Formats: sequence, structure tokens, C-alpha cells
Amino acid sequence: MRKILTAAGLTTSAVALGVLLAGPAAAWTASSQFDVVFPGQKPQTTYYVENTGANTTSNGNMTGKSVVYWQLGVDQVIDGSKRFTSFKITTRIEERLTKTSEDHIVTKKTCDMTEIVNNNYAWSYDAPENTCVAPPTTYDGELWWSSDATVVYDVEGDGKGAITQELEGTRLVHG
Repeated sequence: MRKILTAAGLTTSAVALGVLLAGPAAAWTASSQFDVVFPGQKPQTTYYVENTGANTTSNGNMTGKSVVYWQLGVDQVIDGSKRFTSFKITTRIEERLTKTSEDHIVTKKTCDMTEIVNNNYAWSYDAPENTCVAPPTTYDGELWWSSDATVVYDVEGDGKGAITQELEGTRLVHG
């Protein structure tokens, strides 16, 4: 019985030590918002995007994701017709050689959210439908890292074509 307890104690200690040595994940975020005014009697809508970057020292990966939320600027919807011809977000993981050099895109993913933004007047929670995740890459502490995103949308019936909305990128992480 004593051998079983000793083995269990050693196993528990080894697991705890492994968790401590694995190191914490570091994460950073940046938030952006922009308003879209639609033609006719469609309600003005505010879109919020939270960009998150993270490096997990236990597996050496760098990740980046963007989550889009939105809400109406008024209490009622008079014209519920289609609002967007297209609404896409591109999430990027970027690196720099120095703190002041230009960004270099390492990985990116474009997510088409046209259907979800057209079918829902508001969205305030995290779900796969309103989240865009760039493919992970190996973190290198010698470089400066950030996560960034761009939304490109085309409002139905306004005649302006595609509009590009640059979003706030996360702070740079190094080391």
C-alpha cells in the first residue's frame, strides 16, 4: 500500500512539475469599432472586432484570431432587406525583424461572414460563425510578433463598391 501511495505521489509531483515547466501562455488583444450606414431605411450598425494574438511557450506556437460583434444604432428595424453583398475579415499573424521594421505576414485566413451579418441584426457572443482564426505558426522569440485584421465589405445598393476597414493590431510581443 505504501508503494502505491508513493508512486501516486511521485506521479502527481511529476505532473505538477511538468505544468510549471511548460510555462504560461501569453496573450494580448486589441479592439476596433466602426459604423456602417446603409442606404434607405436599414438601420445603422456598429461593428466591433477583437483581435487576439497568443504564443504558448509549451508548444512553441503563435496564434491569431479575430472575433466580430455588432449591434444596431436604433431600436427598430424598418427595412429588413439584405445589407451586404459581401462581408469578409482577414486575420493575420505578422512578424518583424526589429521593433520599428515593417510587418511581414506569416499566416493569414480570410473568413466570409456575409451570411451571418445579413441574417442577424446583432451578435454579442463568441461562436465559430463570428470568429476567424489564422493558421498557427512557430513562435520565434528573436522576432517581434502581432496579430492584425482587415474587414472588406460591400454594402448592398449603395453603389460605392468594396470598402476596406483596417483594424487595430495587437501590441508587439518579443522575447
